[in-house]
Amino acid sequence: MVLYSLAALLLAVSVVRDRGKTAAAVKKAGMIFWNLLPEILAIMLFVGLSLAVLTPDVISALIGEESGVFGVLAATVVGAFALIPSFIVFPLGGTLIDAGAGYPQVAAFVASLMSIGLASLPMESKVFGRQFAVKRNLYAAAFALLFAAVIWGVF
Repeated sequence: MVLYSLAALLLAVSVVRDRGKTAAAVKKAGMIFWNLLPEILAIMLFVGLSLAVLTPDVISALIGEESGVFGVLAATVVGAFALIPSFIVFPLGGTLIDAGAGYPQVAAFVASLMSIGLASLPMESKVFGRQFAVKRNLYAAAFALLFAAVIWGVF
């Protein structure tokens, strides 16, 4: 509510300052949204299917404490393809820990969920360019694995 209120307030300030520029900006944003709508709908479909198939029980079976390096890699791959909102990711990580998943595996899973976006790669490529999108995802994967290695060293 706070962010929506702030956005509405700033939009009102913009209208008062320059109605023409504000109208042009809102029209341009609407066109961008309309052009990205097919990709957004595809991502939402993928998220729904991911949440149906990748239940916490299935995930924790793949990334249990004894899964070792395979579990870290599996968690990274699953996290790279799954699209789960950030406000669900951290409680899900806690649930996985409680269900017996290992800390490094959950670290890789959470880091890849938050940073790698293979499901959104087509849309990201369209907006930022393919080369940038691929490099960003590769760097994100490397840092997710590095993060898991650090957690593994600590725990």
